[in-house]
Amino acid sequence: MSSLPVPGGAGGAASEHDAAGGLREPLLANDGGFHDGALAEVVVANYAHGGGSRAKEKDAVKAKDGYWVDVHHQPAMADVESGGGDRPLLFSNKKVMAALLYPYRVLILVRLVAVILFIAWRIKHNNSDVMWFWVTSVVGDVWFALSWLLYQLPKFSPIKRTPDLAALRQHYDDLLSDGGGGGSILPGIDVFVTTADPVSEPVLYTMNCVLSILATDYPVDRLTCYLTDDSGALVLYEALVEAASFAALWVPFCRKHSVEPRAPEGYFQLEGMIYNGRSPGEFMNDYRHVQREYEELKVRLEMLPSTIKERSDVYNSMKAKEGAAHATWMANGTQWPGTWIEPAENHRKGDHAGIVKIVQNHPSCEPPPAEGGNNINPGLNFDGADTRLPMVVYVSREKSPGRDHNKKAGNLNAQLRVSALLSNAPFTINFDCDHYINNSQALRAAMCFMLDAREGDNTGFVQFPQRFENVDPTDRYGNHNRVFFDGAMYALNGLQGPTYLGTGCMFRRLALYGVDPPRWRSDEDITVDSDKFGNSVLFLNSVLAALKQERRIAPPELDEAFLAEMTMVVSSSYDQGTHWGSSVGYIYNIATEDIVTGYRIHGQGWRSMYCSMEREAFQGTAPINLTERLYQIVRWSGGSMEVFFSPYNPLLSGRRLHFLQRAAYLNFTIYPVTSVFVLLYAFCPVMWLIPAEIIIQRPFTSYVLYLVVVVGLIHTIGVFEIKWAGITWNDWWRNEQFFMIASMSAYPTAVLHMVVKPITGKGIHFRVTSKQTTTTAADDDGDDRYADMYAMRWVPMLIPPAVVLFSNVMAIGVALGKAVVYNGAWSAVQKRHAALGILFNVWIMALLYPFGLAVMGRWSKKPGILFVLLPLAFVVIAAVYIGVHSFLVKFLPFMVI
Repeated sequence: MSSLPVPGGAGGAASEHDAAGGLREPLLANDGGFHDGALAEVVVANYAHGGGSRAKEKDAVKAKDGYWVDVHHQPAMADVESGGGDRPLLFSNKKVMAALLYPYRVLILVRLVAVILFIAWRIKHNNSDVMWFWVTSVVGDVWFALSWLLYQLPKFSPIKRTPDLAALRQHYDDLLSDGGGGGSILPGIDVFVTTADPVSEPVLYTMNCVLSILATDYPVDRLTCYLTDDSGALVLYEALVEAASFAALWVPFCRKHSVEPRAPEGYFQLEGMIYNGRSPGEFMNDYRHVQREYEELKVRLEMLPSTIKERSDVYNSMKAKEGAAHATWMANGTQWPGTWIEPAENHRKGDHAGIVKIVQNHPSCEPPPAEGGNNINPGLNFDGADTRLPMVVYVSREKSPGRDHNKKAGNLNAQLRVSALLSNAPFTINFDCDHYINNSQALRAAMCFMLDAREGDNTGFVQFPQRFENVDPTDRYGNHNRVFFDGAMYALNGLQGPTYLGTGCMFRRLALYGVDPPRWRSDEDITVDSDKFGNSVLFLNSVLAALKQERRIAPPELDEAFLAEMTMVVSSSYDQGTHWGSSVGYIYNIATEDIVTGYRIHGQGWRSMYCSMEREAFQGTAPINLTERLYQIVRWSGGSMEVFFSPYNPLLSGRRLHFLQRAAYLNFTIYPVTSVFVLLYAFCPVMWLIPAEIIIQRPFTSYVLYLVVVVGLIHTIGVFEIKWAGITWNDWWRNEQFFMIASMSAYPTAVLHMVVKPITGKGIHFRVTSKQTTTTAADDDGDDRYADMYAMRWVPMLIPPAVVLFSNVMAIGVALGKAVVYNGAWSAVQKRHAALGILFNVWIMALLYPFGLAVMGRWSKKPGILFVLLPLAFVVIAAVYIGVHSFLVKFLPFMVI
């Protein structure tokens, strides 16, 4: 899954549905209503004043940057390919200001010393009521210290990099036009969109992703969009055809009116946006027309399954007389070669032919638009706007029973090969189908890093942060994960760069091909042969062209031989006997193909860049239901552990990896093991209560004080990270809470998978995360767009956190009951132990608070009720304990302890 930003707002927001047509009309900020006669003046006034929401965005960015200072570089110059002149600097670096960075580093060292002293003290005072538990806890403390060190050390020198879009335009868009040549010299980009299932991944999401790509601000003749459908479903192909047809209206509209974002679903749902285009007088007419067409597109997409079935039924009834088998039929009257509606041999899911279809040809292959307007958009004037569309290709790789198709990594590699034959752009970027381009400048921003004079040639990939639009305002289950995206990733930016995160990442094609970066390679080191890349002659030629930096502008002639070659490179057997999935392309046999692919590229000496923008570049959807969220975490954490036990182990491989970068990757691969000790510690505060006082470490008070110091230092360090990362306390606290929840559910499940893998031979199961649209959620539960968050779906991995939560609630109740029963009999030491034990209980319950809300189900819509139910539970348990104790004292005194 993924997310990102750009300057310039868009026009239009939405009020309630129009009484007549059901369409929402755009509102202009600061304007209480709309009058067509005064529209232009209101628009221009709002544009001039900037608008409140836009100003707040800029203020927030300034606040984030307040702790960063510029790093000045001496200009590094190189010849610009095919253009002459000097190669520019296209991004700026910022580092954390010294007044914040040095105390932050000192605190890290202070905590390291404190942890060492704590462990030494524990070993010296090896006095406990349960020695085996004491030994285990000491081992756990050592592991915590190691894990924290691996996580914290790479954060010693965070770097923030900001793309310079104006410099990019000046040197790559305007360079030739100044000399009279016109046009752009930006390199080509192949955009990959992956989808696996039109049911779990709604078609509407996928088409919005495609539409945002087609409308992005990048030279149209240097952009190609590939949709790879791993299900081979006709509904996705015909949806893509419908989307490409609507794009002929949507794309010129976006260009004419500077629309942001350029995914229609996201755009038409926005409220309070400020119009920022060039034609305010025509905006309302265009807006209403395009919105009406989009609503009709949504209806057609929704009807596609029934439309295809009805059409196929008609064709099948006609063909039945000829004795033909039932098939699924395309609109042109030919059989669909992919998955059929009614499963049949060679046409069922997991068993179908490879398909490559060009839905929208390259703009150079189309006749120029008619003068004076656009015939396909009657009633709309797009004079002055570029009405051309990028090339669009549908791909579905061949599936065969009994073969390992290598999940998403295999899907991406198939796209990589097909794109090499058709467009062979030097750069690629991949998106999950539930993401869309939120900032039309995002692709240009990535190019600022790839083309920069300093490290551009040695940059293998540019990763953007992942942002999500469907998360509840409190981010109950830590979906935004800003501690990682705005903290750890900036830190890695100061080393070799961020790791690949699966989506929203631009790659240099040569880096994916396993070619070393320029600083480490010579021409003699490069081999292009069938053993490595497969036996497609055309593909091998494309690799040679990529090595020579040749850029294909128009696609080749699509004759029968070429079409057969494209089908060959997406066959299920093409990878066999080659280096695909090991040293070429995306890596196979590991659930987290993203982490290990990024590691392989870094290990060859490439570096990467982290690109964050004022307006988020991409937006996506996240699983807001706790069970779905934890399933996602199981796959990520289990796949990360698989890396440790693979040939890509960070301790043993990656000869060109920076030491601290290696430490970060090592942490990525072992962090789930921490959950074993976390789960053990979660039961510590209840042990001394049942049946009697049991102390893990004596002297207990000193033990608690040490813990308070080492835990307190983590939170103090967190204060500094909150400052330089620009996150909020809520972000940081949610990260702490969800780590605790995952450490009792998802992470132990991943560890268990790795323990039984040598026995079963099966790794982490790849499970497509269910994507629920907010519209569906609202339909199922009134107007609540977060209804799915309140549905509790019990699975076995939720049992441990439920037991821990219940045990700690019980512990507090029993402690209160004992305080009443033994009032006056307890010594001062016992009272202190009881108070400290309850402090532990409360701390664990505070960390498990989101899980407690999940257990409440729909009652958690009013989270304050938990603060009423918990004290009530404490009182009830205390009363039960007092009653049971009184009964035993009176009737069974020999059972009283």
